[in-house]
Amino acid sequence: MPAGNVGDLIRQLRNEHSMTQKQLAEELHISDKTVSKWERGKGLPDISLISELSRLFGIDIQNLLKGDLTPNDITGGNMKQIKYYVCPACGSITFSTGDAEVSCCKRKLSLLELKKAKEGERLTVQVVEDEWFISSKHPMNKEVYISFLAFASGDRIQVIKQYPEWDFHVRIPRQGHGMLIWYSTKEGLLYQLL
Repeated sequence: MPAGNVGDLIRQLRNEHSMTQKQLAEELHISDKTVSKWERGKGLPDISLISELSRLFGIDIQNLLKGDLTPNDITGGNMKQIKYYVCPACGSITFSTGDAEVSCCKRKLSLLELKKAKEGERLTVQVVEDEWFISSKHPMNKEVYISFLAFASGDRIQVIKQYPEWDFHVRIPRQGHGMLIWYSTKEGLLYQLL
């Protein structure tokens, strides 16, 4: 945690929030000389202030401690390249079109690895009128189930949440080519091409 990088970041964030050193100091109940010392790289915030600085500036504590807010590279927004995260505690689904640090239930989530479904893991897809009828013999009990199903094409994604102890039968409008993606609590994140 280089003091110069942290100080530069604090100055940058303070300016972005249109705050003077004195205003920031008042928010933190410290002197403006202390803020000046941080920004000049002559010291670091006390550990008891890190959480409050993170909240005030709306940034992750880890980035504050690293002194780095490097923006993500632009990925072009192709929804087939979307990144998925699932909370192991509550099952919430989060996704992003670029690199992200995601947390839920006070846990940092890991990026899920997308794996091509093998023959026995593939979902059954039938055309019924202008829709795809998607089903599976995958177990759907409290321990092992499909948490969500998504259809991703180049410019959009449709996500359907699933729940344990429900039969897995989904109908979605028939669209062009894309990826059918689902998350199994046993096998992980799987896909097949449509």
